[in-house]
Amino acid sequence: MNADKRRRIFAALAQANPNPKTELEFGNAFQLLIAVLLSAQATDKSVNAATRKFFPLVQTPADLVALGEAALAEHIQTVGLFRNKAKNAVAAARQLIERHGGEVPHDRAALEALPGVGRKTANVVLNEAFGETTLAVDTHVFRVANRMKLAPGKTVDEVERKLMKFTPPEFLRGAHHWLILHGRYTCTARSPRCSECCVFDDCEHAGRTRAGRRTKDDAPVGR
Repeated sequence: MNADKRRRIFAALAQANPNPKTELEFGNAFQLLIAVLLSAQATDKSVNAATRKFFPLVQTPADLVALGEAALAEHIQTVGLFRNKAKNAVAAARQLIERHGGEVPHDRAALEALPGVGRKTANVVLNEAFGETTLAVDTHVFRVANRMKLAPGKTVDEVERKLMKFTPPEFLRGAHHWLILHGRYTCTARSPRCSECCVFDDCEHAGRTRAGRRTKDDAPVGR
């Protein structure tokens, strides 16, 4: 895909959603970290339903340590892999207290050293909490980048590298939000909604269809 197409795609996504943000609910950087940790192999909707139960009581790492692993597991049992996530979340909270004074560090290496935190989680926290131009590649971003030929790659890391390299700088801050939301609601896995796609004309997906779309030739006479 050439640079002009990429720019038009991100410009169209930005016009449709000028202020993209995560759909995870949180009140501070620590709650964001925990929410993203819980979201692995789970939907944002299921995570939000769970965190609404305990976030009012858990504002800081110390609050989560006090709540404890067993109680946290009860709150998040509707989220996939909840036992392991509860263990990692409490361990991460302890590490924040012991090594970072109870604050979420503005540092990739320190974030990725936390239990249950990988590159994707660190990217989300760095982007959302600290305003960095990082790009988190989840299943939606991976699918959209490959399907549209925006940044094709065989691995998550390859797609991330290409998106970071080829995304126009002015769109980098919101890029992963736009792509996540586009993949979640329009360029869906099984039945892409091409008829509703704002970037249809620049998409290079071989299987795209104009079904349900109005082309220039279809415009009513006199308009």
